[in-house]
Amino acid sequence: MIGRLNHVAIAVRDIGAASDVYRGTLGAEVSAPEQLPEHGVTVVFISLPNTKIELLEPLGADSPIAKFLEKNPDGGIHHICYEVDDLGAARDRLIKTGARVLGSGEPKIGAHGKPVLFLHPKDFFGTLVELEQA
Repeated sequence: MIGRLNHVAIAVRDIGAASDVYRGTLGAEVSAPEQLPEHGVTVVFISLPNTKIELLEPLGADSPIAKFLEKNPDGGIHHICYEVDDLGAARDRLIKTGARVLGSGEPKIGAHGKPVLFLHPKDFFGTLVELEQA
């Protein structure tokens, strides 16, 4: 059901400083910051030959990333994202197996302009999983 790894998301307090480290220290290609108010985050993507790293900075105090950073003051890995060919079919299959889809269960448009869903970390060994329509 799951396809390729789309990205690994890392929560950071200062997306500019984190971008500078990836760009300057590691020599990575870093996208321009993009605000996603519907998700409560500002994002940048670091392009790698086989996947991406997504840096997430909270956009407001109610951001899920702000809550994550309260528990993890230094930041860290927030979630992993897998591509799926049919997001609706994947969601229905997961629900039938007992996995919990976060929110209403209806996809939202993610940072790549494609529908996404998040799966409860307790169902995946403590890891928040994002599924993105391929």
